[in-house]
Amino acid sequence: MSRPGGAELRHHTNESGHTAEIIFRDHTSRSLNTSLHQKIVSRDELRRRVARWRRAGERVTLANGCFDVLHVGHVRYLHAARELGGKLIVAVNADESVRALKGEGRPVMPAEERAEILASLADVDAVVVFPETDVRAIVREIRPDYHAKGTDYTVESVPERDEVEACGGRVVIVGDPKNHSASEIIHSHSRSRSRLGPRKS
Repeated sequence: MSRPGGAELRHHTNESGHTAEIIFRDHTSRSLNTSLHQKIVSRDELRRRVARWRRAGERVTLANGCFDVLHVGHVRYLHAARELGGKLIVAVNADESVRALKGEGRPVMPAEERAEILASLADVDAVVVFPETDVRAIVREIRPDYHAKGTDYTVESVPERDEVEACGGRVVIVGDPKNHSASEIIHSHSRSRSRLGPRKS
């Protein structure tokens, strides 16, 4: 039986004879710009939103990264960025730029899924996927008041610092100490699987 929102109602009977109604939702047909994900925007739409926010007197903070396997360090970084005030935009590296930065085998999660997870966070106001290896172009397009980077950087080592300052913004280092790493989580998982050997069918 079809349900609103693309859901389907099915009945399942277990070994004891009990029947339950289970709602299945089809997620495969959703695109990045469906109404369910209004926070996930194109570059053009991001510029329009930033213009509206500025007319309303809002400040704009830009955060960026690969966010491949979201972990608590990412969450704390984004929360600290949001506390700078105003609206928080998260720019997410597209799959090809993650591969260029991190190497073959990355990302482990496609950009659409990484963007969807980030958009679900209350601290985040907008998410944009970008193909470049840095956010200089986005900085020029939206001219953020703050460019928030994690504690694995210093203000001096942020690649986009000159661009941010030329656009009238400021680089700010936020978040907790760099004690969490998606790369280390992935490598640790791979090592564990290797020690366990191939899974039996």
